[in-house]
Amino acid sequence: MEWSIQRIAKLAGVSSRTLRHYDAVGILHPARTDAGGMRWYDEASLSRLQRILLLRGLGVGIPAIAASLERASDEEALAAHLVDLEREADRVHRQIRAVEQTLRAREEGAAMTAEEALDGFDQSQYEQEVTERWGAAAWKRGQDWWKGMSDEGRQAFGQEHLDIAAGYAAAREEGESVDSDTVQALVERHYRWVGAGWQREPELEAFAGLGEMYVADERFAANYGGTEGAAYVRDAMLAFVAARQR
Repeated sequence: MEWSIQRIAKLAGVSSRTLRHYDAVGILHPARTDAGGMRWYDEASLSRLQRILLLRGLGVGIPAIAASLERASDEEALAAHLVDLEREADRVHRQIRAVEQTLRAREEGAAMTAEEALDGFDQSQYEQEVTERWGAAAWKRGQDWWKGMSDEGRQAFGQEHLDIAAGYAAAREEGESVDSDTVQALVERHYRWVGAGWQREPELEAFAGLGEMYVADERFAANYGGTEGAAYVRDAMLAFVAARQR
């Protein structure tokens, strides 16, 4: 089977321009290009695109993705990604149960244990994964930053993201263009917020990759009002990156 570039772009929640860029940089070629210049993708292309989107969702830049694609076959890499995704799904389900239990306990005035409240929130489980991808220094830097913050600091960090998301929603409701001064000021705040969490200035490609992740993962899309809202944020982030690269 084959699918057009427009169909694949819609299903993956990315733009046709992004797919053409992936072709240009050599990480995802179409199965064929017809006489009219239309790009067509086959099942092997879909497997490759899955890998790319998973890595982009982790904030991995294009050069690192290209290197990863060379190191392992699509089948080997996707099997490893599947294990990671299943582990992540289990963690999210445990977090949901913990939050539900906390809400019930508060509503009913009942006591609950620390183990119940924090089930699924243990960050140390990611140490090996983060260390393998970005190095031990990256893990230590992030942990030191988060542990060193006060409760007020952590709350302020979370509130800043809520405010940014609300700003995007309001701008979209008002029909603001993604490259307008108002929206780009929000993206600037967003860029600084991401940098605070990463404890370094984000690479532009990694920042753009986050935008793609917001659309591709429904959990992140929910922060921006669903897929359409996340697509608006992604496009605003891509406009920000394009302006910075000029």
